[in-house]
Amino acid sequence: MKNKLISINRLGMPWATQDPFLFAVHHLDFYPKGNEHMGIDRSDLVGRNVGQDFGGKDGFSMYHGENVPGFPYHPHLGFETITIGKQGFVDHSDSLGGAGRFGAGDLQWMTAGKGVLHSEMFPLIHADKENTLEIFQIWINLPSQSKFVEPHYKMLWNESIPKVEETDSNGKKIGIEVYAGSYGSHQAPAPTPDSWAANPENGVAIFSVKMEANAQWTLPASINTQVNNTLYFYTGDTIDLEGREVAVKHLVQVVPGESLKIRNGGKESEILILQGKPINEPVASRGPFVMNTEEELNKGFAEFRRTQFGGWPWPDTEQVFDRNKGRFAKYADGTEEVK
Repeated sequence: MKNKLISINRLGMPWATQDPFLFAVHHLDFYPKGNEHMGIDRSDLVGRNVGQDFGGKDGFSMYHGENVPGFPYHPHLGFETITIGKQGFVDHSDSLGGAGRFGAGDLQWMTAGKGVLHSEMFPLIHADKENTLEIFQIWINLPSQSKFVEPHYKMLWNESIPKVEETDSNGKKIGIEVYAGSYGSHQAPAPTPDSWAANPENGVAIFSVKMEANAQWTLPASINTQVNNTLYFYTGDTIDLEGREVAVKHLVQVVPGESLKIRNGGKESEILILQGKPINEPVASRGPFVMNTEEELNKGFAEFRRTQFGGWPWPDTEQVFDRNKGRFAKYADGTEEVK
């Protein structure tokens, strides 16, 4: 039998990725009821390293937030962020005047390009019940010719994301959400225009797969045989991949251009799949700046010190919007989408 698996490794923090992806992390936080500012009362933050809280005490982290959990304004340069909402809400604001609130099932795609400041806060909208947040944050690289494109942010709303429901020969159900690329005849909405994913030849695909207990499903082979393919098995018990048992909390690198038979174990499983043709360029990174050389990084930091990538037009570094405001996106050109 042909071995279709390159490697199996435990999930770390963050999750290990393959080119063109740089970073992936799964946040699942069980936040308490929100206060009047959609944050957490100071009395409930005792024992936390507020501003640098990644410990998961009492089932949640504040991350870099001091009042509202999340990531207050910070710069990015030379790559893209992809944020997938599974539960809860994220408030976005940026140095271009862009803003938005998105929730479960929505995806935000942001090309940092030549530099942008943005914040991602997790407003605790519910004051009468707990606030669960679950998101994926994924970083995907840009090739050298796109490192200095104009920043761009775009919402891919839940209503536009293909959701495929399949049933195996035993009547077990499999759900596939197509956030990037295509699955059969189902095509994800287009990403930002300068993205590595915007060219179909680069074979970028992002799938979220949920399998009922004992379900069987085959991940189709990628058309592009150069595509790196990684499965992140983060919820469940065990899965069987072509006869190889894999325990939960593991990632699997798959041989490019191969289909993969997956048989689920006795618990419902969830898998994130990242695919993409490698950019195959040098990567020089320092925090949220990703370029090809150290010299470019130094120039990027100098530019940020000089311009602050346009400065911060919002009143708060932990910018959140009105509790009663629904899902929306406001773009730098003034256009607005309301859901």
